[in-house]
Amino acid sequence: MSEKVKQLIKGNEAVIYGALMGGATHFFGYPITPASEIAHGAARYFTLSGRHFLQAESEVAVINMLYGAAGAGARVMTASSGPGMSLMAEGLSYIAGAELPCVVVDVQRAGPGLGNIWPEQSDYNITVKGGGHGNYKSIVMAPHSAQEMCDFTYQAFELADKYRITVIILADAYIGQMMEAVEIPEKLLEGERKDWALYADKESRENLVTSILMDPQLQSEHNWKLQDKYERISREFCLWDELECDDAEYLLVAYGISSRICHSAVEELRKKGIKAGLLRPKTLFPFPEERLKELAGSASKVISAELSNGQMAADVERLCGGICPTERLCWLGGIVPSVQEISEKIESWAEGESK
Repeated sequence: MSEKVKQLIKGNEAVIYGALMGGATHFFGYPITPASEIAHGAARYFTLSGRHFLQAESEVAVINMLYGAAGAGARVMTASSGPGMSLMAEGLSYIAGAELPCVVVDVQRAGPGLGNIWPEQSDYNITVKGGGHGNYKSIVMAPHSAQEMCDFTYQAFELADKYRITVIILADAYIGQMMEAVEIPEKLLEGERKDWALYADKESRENLVTSILMDPQLQSEHNWKLQDKYERISREFCLWDELECDDAEYLLVAYGISSRICHSAVEELRKKGIKAGLLRPKTLFPFPEERLKELAGSASKVISAELSNGQMAADVERLCGGICPTERLCWLGGIVPSVQEISEKIESWAEGESK
């Protein structure tokens, strides 16, 4: 069998290939660094392949266009970064309330405010915890490579349709801008007709897509239905990777670009006889909670490593509390740590505990 051909492309460009092969039909966008290549690619390749691209006047308009097209049965997506995600928060809440499937790529950059275009992971809370008003969740996938930018986007539309939910691809500026060899999926996925959507035909005439429920009892029933759905997703779908975890005394938990640095740090520490390991959540919701607690039971320390003020660490500490000690390694403002920096910190803990 001949070897499959790979393309050397940016992580942001890989998103477009994953979307096209994943059956996306509509892209609504507003370019913003460091996610702009996704909108640029969609403008070219969605149009060439007979799909639909529209550049809106703002991110507020974008998210409401997603709402309308998703309600009409289309497979829809957009891509943005920090300030754009803030502007889309209200619309994402409406989409969650109406149970509309869509895909949103967030290529994180440093904030708050305008910030800068360097990588942070400070959108964890606004994506994993909901982001807009009300009690809702999105499936959140965290790629650590250009290949996963493609693969997760490819998979996202099937998940969005299956669960009638928003799927967020939570990347960062490094993952979006780095170039790697990417294998493009060969099978084209196509969405089926949705029995709840509005197709402007006789069969769908009585369908209703809304998030407005004025009766408190009906709103309560709907909200509990959403919570039941999120619980079902947690039972059915969760992705993670492990490196040297089975006997790890120092367990790192990291995602995105942070996980790549931690991966190299674990390899360096193992060469020095320090039993380090890495748990990499590939989905942040659902989070690999049970596996983390299981690994924490045999660890001396669980260390959260992230480019934020400890947003993921708060969840790690909640899960590991009473099981084993936890530590935080945090970087802000677009600063990315070196392998040596992480290795030396864990070495210092190991030396202190051996005395």
